[in-house]
This record gives sequence, structure tokens and C-alpha cells, in this order.
Amino acid sequence: MHQNPVRGDERGKLVALEGGTSVPFDIARIYYLFDNVPNTERGFHAHRALQQWVICVAGSCKITLDDGTTRGSVMLNSAEIGLHIRPMIWREINDFSPGTVLLVLADAVYDEADYIRDHAEFLKIACA
Repeated sequence: MHQNPVRGDERGKLVALEGGTSVPFDIARIYYLFDNVPNTERGFHAHRALQQWVICVAGSCKITLDDGTTRGSVMLNSAEIGLHIRPMIWREINDFSPGTVLLVLADAVYDEADYIRDHAEFLKIACA
């Protein structure tokens, strides 16, 4: 997890992210998750090459990350924090609080061939 560059004054705060500087890659795609149904779970995949910068701009959620040998969870609940998810990291997202908005910056456009959607297949590749 990394501190996003926060600027602010008596009017409030602002985070401006720039590809290649505050985000460690050029940004090719931006999307966000919102209006999540209670008790929903998202993710459950890894990317072969894509990397992401994930920010919970409102609310909170838990992200579980697995590199094939180590598994751990982080709670995202601040627009000031960015989570860098590198290639070949399995992710599971759950425990969304009401009103959560999860912003994702990616270094490539959508490519279904980059996804690994089966955890057993992911473990075979990651542990090879």
C-alpha cells in the first residue's frame, strides 16, 4: 500500500495521480466498482501481465491477495491510499460497506486472455 499525493487547504483535499510518477506505470484504463450488492464478492482472478493501482475513494472493502505462496488481506478505507497489485497476484474483494466506490487504474486495456480465473490454474503457474 502506498500514500497517494494529497493536497489540501481549508476547502478540502485533492488527490491528483499521474501515470509514471505517483502511479508507477502508464495508465491505459480506468474503471470503478459501485452499488455493490450486500455480501457480494468480486475479483477471484489474477492477471498474467496487467498491473493495477486500486483506491477506495468512498466506503471500505477488504482485498485478499495471494502470490501463490503467501496470502494476506488488507482493508481499503481511504482515498489517500493506493494499493499496487502487480501481475500474477490473485485477488478477492469483499466486505463492501454501503456506498463503497473502488477506483482501479490499469496499465493495459481489457484483454480476456490476460485473466486467470481458476485458482488451481493460477497456483500451478505461480508456483512453477
